Amino acid sequence: MAVINNLHVIKLGSSTIVKSQTIFAEIADLSRRGAKILLIGGGAEAIEQKFAELNEPLKFLELENGDQVRYCPPSDMDKIRQAYEDHIFAPVRAALQAHGLSVLAQCAGDHGWVLGNKGKPLKVRKNGKKLIVRDSLYGSYTSAREDVLLQLLHTHDVVCLAPPIYDPEIGQYINIDADMLAAHLAVATRASHIRFVTGTAGILQDVDDPQSTITDIYPQQDDIVVSGRMKQKLRAAELTLSQGVADIAITGPHTLHGTGKTWFWRGNDLPDDMKLLHQAISIPSVSGDEGVLAEFLQERVASKQITAEVDEVGNIVLSKGEGHQTLLLLGHIDTVPYIWPSTADDFQLSGRGSVDAKGSLVNFIEVLRRAEVPPSFRLLVIGAVEEEVSSSAGAFYVRDHVQADAVIIGEPSGTSSLTLGYYGLFKLRLDVRQKQKHSAGKDSVSPIDRVYQLAAHVRQQLELYDADHLSALIQLQSGSDNGDQYTSAILNFRISPQAQAGYQQHITELEWPDSTITVLRDTPGYQNSRRDQLVKAFVRGANGVLEDRLTFQMKKGTSDMNTLATTWTDIPMVAYGPGDASLDHTDEEHVSVDEVRLSRNILLNSIHTWFSLNSKDKEETYAANREQTT
Repeated sequence: MAVINNLHVIKLGSSTIVKSQTIFAEIADLSRRGAKILLIGGGAEAIEQKFAELNEPLKFLELENGDQVRYCPPSDMDKIRQAYEDHIFAPVRAALQAHGLSVLAQCAGDHGWVLGNKGKPLKVRKNGKKLIVRDSLYGSYTSAREDVLLQLLHTHDVVCLAPPIYDPEIGQYINIDADMLAAHLAVATRASHIRFVTGTAGILQDVDDPQSTITDIYPQQDDIVVSGRMKQKLRAAELTLSQGVADIAITGPHTLHGTGKTWFWRGNDLPDDMKLLHQAISIPSVSGDEGVLAEFLQERVASKQITAEVDEVGNIVLSKGEGHQTLLLLGHIDTVPYIWPSTADDFQLSGRGSVDAKGSLVNFIEVLRRAEVPPSFRLLVIGAVEEEVSSSAGAFYVRDHVQADAVIIGEPSGTSSLTLGYYGLFKLRLDVRQKQKHSAGKDSVSPIDRVYQLAAHVRQQLELYDADHLSALIQLQSGSDNGDQYTSAILNFRISPQAQAGYQQHITELEWPDSTITVLRDTPGYQNSRRDQLVKAFVRGANGVLEDRLTFQMKKGTSDMNTLATTWTDIPMVAYGPGDASLDHTDEEHVSVDEVRLSRNILLNSIHTWFSLNSKDKEETYAANREQTT
């Protein structure tokens, strides 16, 4: 079963399930945004309530170190399981079904989905005497049927599990801490996000001060003091850090979007100018799962000088200045799939998106913080969604709803190079369908052969319009149904900016036996002039920073520049950002701290230069136009 790229593991305490007025609406909103949710329920208050209903006392043991733990003899296990059914699963089902969600809720050990081992005998004190208790059914996690869990998550909007789990060696259910269960299952399913929802605003520096949230925790910090049930959340977060790929936060009170969150980060605590980049890389944001990162950036970047909002399609939009001339810095917050744990030190940051293209986007943000924006200008930073998939929803929304005088696209160009344009993308589906016949028949040509012949013919025809194009067959599917044999293929063309007009109409009008050609995407190429003021600003901005001159390049891939260029025909656009583009989409993505800082300085210089170059001429034009309008 493939990994779910938008899987959220959310641990709720029983008090949150009972008391929260918003948590289930928040979960429903996540589901509507495409997330799958593995909900883990805690049961402390549910168990207390069940035993009160039965008029039975809860049983606890005092360990040798003075800690108290719940005592669970075999006679109590059925009561505990019933407590979860009555006071966790029933209200969870009712609340989520009221939001229109499909829910599966049961104990994690049912059907052997989550297994564990019974713990060792406990050394306890009772009435001042030392005793050994052997029958308490507590234990630890050993394994999970992650294939089953992922299939269930594909089938249901929400899967809700809770202790106890099952020990096959003794043939008994055993209790396990719910926070640790959530952490283990986040690791097993390669979840992208894990949240421990609690009754406070994250971990508090001072338990008596609800506003004292510790916002960031790094490994090996020894100044974090917690007590009670928060100890288990800390242990669970540390387990996920060391073994999982998810981003991790403790949130509250009783909400995913509370006034304070405590985030846990892998790697070292970096200098202030690298922290945001490290954090952005550490938050998975595969296309379709950008919401967590967008919300994080909105919370962290908003200030008195910078407005921050998430627009209708999920883009993060940051703005400084209120002038009538806008310089747009357009990056993207999504990545291709396959996430691995990020790493960071004083020399290098690695992780999915470090090159493509969170390094560029965070440089935009850091420059936005530092830039002096003149009164007649606005500096606008947008992190677009879905750049890595064909929809390009974020860029299309920007194209149709935003106005700008010039655009810098955030893509890796390397520190000393400026990208002036991109090839376009012409994506076709070739379908061949014919009546089934024996492959040894006279003049028999299989649908697969015919698709290859059609692809060769289409390539020859496109050569007439664009001698510099590149092409590749990237998918091939074949089969049979209802007496027909069929083959489908996806043929990608990279179209140069110099391509002659009319190639799409010519290709779609081609006739080929038993075949159809469907255009899936037609995004033209774009090339900016070397002589406009945006390029001049970068040339001057790099002078004195680089040892050599800034160089120019054209890229064979596509970016959001191509999408804007479909209608923004008179707007200068270039692309710039740190990183080696050959690492795009690989599992070796990394970017050096020195390169990030150097490219950031060049970008800042270039933006200030662009303001200067455009101040006088544009101001005079604007004043004249306003006078004519008046």
